[in-house]
Amino acid sequence: MAQRGGMTVEIEKALKGISYPANKQDLVQKAKQNKANKNVIQAIENLPSDNFNSPVDVQKAWGQERR
Repeated sequence: MAQRGGMTVEIEKALKGISYPANKQDLVQKAKQNKANKNVIQAIENLPSDNFNSPVDVQKAWGQERR
């Protein structure tokens, strides 16, 4: 569970400055611009949703992915 919390923080940092709505490709591109590590980029690529209207949508998708 601690890793999940840590990864959530890392994803939030990776997506700093992104404009919503955004698709998964937008999230990956922003994460790369923010120099996120490959584990964070991979986690974003593995999110079960493709479109996000807010950071809350990203958090919900991350929660679904971790189940």
